[in-house]
Amino acid sequence: MATQPTRASRTEVALSSKRLDDLGEASRESADLLTADRLLDPSRVTRPEPEGAWSHFLYTVSGRRINIGDGRRARERKALSARIAAPLSGGARFVPVLSRKGGVGKTTITALLGMALADAREDRVIAVDANPDRGTLADRVVRSAHSRTVRDLVRIHDDVKGYHDISSIVARDATRLDVLASDSDPRIAEAFSDSDYRDVAGVAAHYYSLVLTDTGTGIVHSVMSATLDLADQVVIVSGLSVDEARLASETLTWLETNGYAEQAREAIVVLNQSTPGAPLVRLNELEAHFRTRAKKVVRVPYDSQIAGGGTIVFANLQPETRVAARELAALLVEGLRAKAA
Repeated sequence: MATQPTRASRTEVALSSKRLDDLGEASRESADLLTADRLLDPSRVTRPEPEGAWSHFLYTVSGRRINIGDGRRARERKALSARIAAPLSGGARFVPVLSRKGGVGKTTITALLGMALADAREDRVIAVDANPDRGTLADRVVRSAHSRTVRDLVRIHDDVKGYHDISSIVARDATRLDVLASDSDPRIAEAFSDSDYRDVAGVAAHYYSLVLTDTGTGIVHSVMSATLDLADQVVIVSGLSVDEARLASETLTWLETNGYAEQAREAIVVLNQSTPGAPLVRLNELEAHFRTRAKKVVRVPYDSQIAGGGTIVFANLQPETRVAARELAALLVEGLRAKAA
């Protein structure tokens, strides 16, 4: 026997119909308002298996009847992933990583940022090694020798028909970060010019959402002008010594006085600890200084897996290092989204 609708349900339908009639055509709801959160009864939806020691233990011993949700660390990790994975509308975003002093970890930070982005996002991320002094970005990201370089992409840039043409030139790691290596011959790398970078950028913009650039230390090198002209946001890396910090601050000054004041204001400064032990500088004072000059400041701790100079495996890093890299990635995405808005 069919169940007859109750008076309450009939009244609810009548009121809903009347409400739609009163609102008129212009106020009718669109289909995208029919979300799962709105329509599904939480009491009847199967919740995923919780993460976290206590949550999982309770879930298991109760025969999967008690699900209190993820533990705090799992919630924080997923929230950070969601910040990194937030969509970016429009075209490709270009983000150069700058430092006027070698040895402070600029290439390392480029690799960590790229890995954190690629690991959490669904779209493609590429890191371009534009260092004219024999860059080592590809060596830090992939274990196997990679013979194709940025010069190969410059050579065929007019003939690229799809991503498969690029995939044979770039190297890729376990996080799905693509890397375009610089030439191993410093004479050829030095010849990488402003127009070459623009050719590479033009191709990358068609197939990637985020294009990171590991720059050289020469801020007046010809390729730097193209890098900064295309930059949506910049990341500046500072070591933890007085002279390294001064050079990083002077880089912000150079940007401000050479037509890139907006990039300086919106910059993210990374304080990178590349040696073990407590730093000699007062980190709080250093961070306070850069907070007056840049948008955000991120500290990246020392990690022995990085210090050896070999290939970086993101999954093998210390948890604190991964969290710092992911926070850097999240701040970058948030800055890009705010600029677009």
